[in-house]
Amino acid sequence: MTAIQIILLTIWAGLSQVDQMTFNLLPSGIIPTAIFAGVVTGNPELGLLVGGTLQSYALGLGMFGGASIPNYPVTAIIVVALAGSTAQMDSTIALIGIPVATLTVQIDVIGRFINTYFQHRVDKYAAIGDPKGISRSNRLGILCWSLSRMIPVFICLVLGPSLVESINAIMPVWLSSGLSIAAAMFPAIGFSILLKYLPVKENIQYLIIGFVLVACFSASTIAVALIGLALALIVYQRESKAAHLITVSTETEEDYDE
Repeated sequence: MTAIQIILLTIWAGLSQVDQMTFNLLPSGIIPTAIFAGVVTGNPELGLLVGGTLQSYALGLGMFGGASIPNYPVTAIIVVALAGSTAQMDSTIALIGIPVATLTVQIDVIGRFINTYFQHRVDKYAAIGDPKGISRSNRLGILCWSLSRMIPVFICLVLGPSLVESINAIMPVWLSSGLSIAAAMFPAIGFSILLKYLPVKENIQYLIIGFVLVACFSASTIAVALIGLALALIVYQRESKAAHLITVSTETEEDYDE
């Protein structure tokens, strides 16, 4: 990779993390980040495939309270940059993506601890009325969050594809096979977690339709998604119409009473 590509992707990793915690002005999700990495590296198709795959891993996960979860946007940048082609995507996710995603949990904890130190300094400066100290400490706290994402990306991108080759050379077969199996299981785990949040009992009919389409008719993911979208629009329009009729009926009754 060129120096400009490494700098752009490293900066994006830091900016996207701060954006997710503040204004949400950037397309800093997993899929947009992967596509951006694909555009920078000259392979947007790979970025889209990596983003979609890692997004399925992250379904149902959320940073509730002070929880630390795998940082899949960072993982997406690294996998897109190191894979190089769609043929190497699965192996790169297994060898690099999963370990990096696991490591980002611990790195996130370190970033949080360091940020806590600076936020306590903010309290100290606020008590003595020092606005410059408050501003400086807040900026240092933001820098900690950014560096916790930028450093792993920078190291992996500098090492380049040789990192994958080196890990593949020294990794035992049983471990690489285990990581490949884990990579294949993650989408199912993500969907299972997501289903725990959704009102499945009230909408079981739609799950049955999706299952039949895939199991009996071998429908593609896009086909099932479009059918689901059509059903969602039908339900939305029906409920909107019912709500409108209730509103009109209520207004008519009030006019009659008057």
